[in-house]
Amino acid sequence: MQAIEKNLIDSSWITIVLVVLLALVVILKIIDSERLKGYVFALFNKGFIELEVEEAPSFLDAFYNTLFLFSTTTLSLILYTFLSKHNLAFETGFSSFSYVFLIVVGYFLVKWILEMLLSRLFLIKNTVRFYFVSKFSYLYSISFLLFILFVITMYSPLNSVVLFYATVFLFLVRLIFHITNNKNLIFSQLFYFILYICAFEIAPLFILFKLML
Repeated sequence: MQAIEKNLIDSSWITIVLVVLLALVVILKIIDSERLKGYVFALFNKGFIELEVEEAPSFLDAFYNTLFLFSTTTLSLILYTFLSKHNLAFETGFSSFSYVFLIVVGYFLVKWILEMLLSRLFLIKNTVRFYFVSKFSYLYSISFLLFILFVITMYSPLNSVVLFYATVFLFLVRLIFHITNNKNLIFSQLFYFILYICAFEIAPLFILFKLML
């Protein structure tokens, strides 16, 4: 009986979070429906990313703040689900999810700030602008797909393992598209790209999982 009660509580707060995420999508549509559509299909629309680079919009406005909040919350839900299924020492509940959410938000904010500072310091901001914009655009794009997959997994008999494999697959697709559309920059500066991957992608991920496990 206790186990059933716990599942009901978990299900109720996750439902509330999903409703909030749905509300964020509505807010994004109200702010700029065309840009929202562009980010949903950004993975398959290089022209939209090029347009975003040309317009150079501020990443601190309401649309991008809402989009960032939607993506990080979605990723936090998936990461929380993974930890609760595969880490027996991980306590389930909204407080644990909040902890995961804060770490995920902190991870992306610190990474973004360091990348921007270094690009300005080495005077390569314009050179790597498409690289950075495409990286976040692809992340936002797969976040919408992951949100749909999470809802389907949550309210259907579908095993959560499918969600984890689908998440890994989408991140691999993101990586392939990202490398393909930035191949000239990457292969012309391959040594520095490898250093960047080690310093800003792999090392932070180790720190991220170390904080949560």
